[in-house]
Amino acid sequence: MLHRVEAESGVSARSIGLGLPGLVDPRTGNSLFLPNLPGNWRGVPVSATLRAQTSREVYLLNDARMATLGEQVFGQSRVENLLVLTLGTGIGGGVVLDGKLCLGRFGGAGEIGHQTMEMDGPQCNCGNRGCLEALASGPALAARGVEVMRAGKAPRLAELTAGDPARVNPPLMAEAARRGDEAVRAAITDAARLIGTGVANAIAITGIERVVLVGGLTGLGDLLLAPIRAAVRDRIHMFPSDGIEICFSALGDDVAVLGGIALAAQRDKESNGGKL
Repeated sequence: MLHRVEAESGVSARSIGLGLPGLVDPRTGNSLFLPNLPGNWRGVPVSATLRAQTSREVYLLNDARMATLGEQVFGQSRVENLLVLTLGTGIGGGVVLDGKLCLGRFGGAGEIGHQTMEMDGPQCNCGNRGCLEALASGPALAARGVEVMRAGKAPRLAELTAGDPARVNPPLMAEAARRGDEAVRAAITDAARLIGTGVANAIAITGIERVVLVGGLTGLGDLLLAPIRAAVRDRIHMFPSDGIEICFSALGDDVAVLGGIALAAQRDKESNGGKL
């Protein structure tokens, strides 16, 4: 892909920023644990492998932290304290505090999707039980949609999927909810309020002032955004919640790609004594 893009653009890349969905070590360039991929990718030397194949420096970061960097550098989030939440197959996040992207040990800061929401909740791919991701990610929401459809409470969803549980997904659930399936709307609202509770927890810990939502579930629009905002208002009382902005990213699906560009540029600058 790199060689094709270079040939088509006439531009040679000097370095690569790569995001992976899980725990990675930005210092070594190794993946540590990717819960939603087969084999978990434990101890895979990703940067070294690609460096050998491309003859380019390869800088590694968790994909949600990369999206956070993209929002910070290229988005409208010119704030010192920012939370970016990635909502899709999994739930990830990244935190900017005092203008700096927080990475923590093994680059793991911001894993909002793996906070425990139910002590004895469903098994999560990370090995814990009751994680926010296990309760409110795209697959978890689709599973809830299948439940209400099988119970005969979602006639519009059954119509849209021809009654096939394998075809149930969040976009079709949103369409069914807008056509009048109240049980489907309730399932989306429940998931959104869980996400909002997780966001409120993060706000209480970090004191962030802006929350930006990215990823496939943002296609649910106000069905997702309104309950998240309501949950945050209900649960934040230590300081005024009306000063906390919660919105979708204006960068859309490009936010993590732009984060990869920012990561490569920043690391390349550091390795060249401050010169880009």
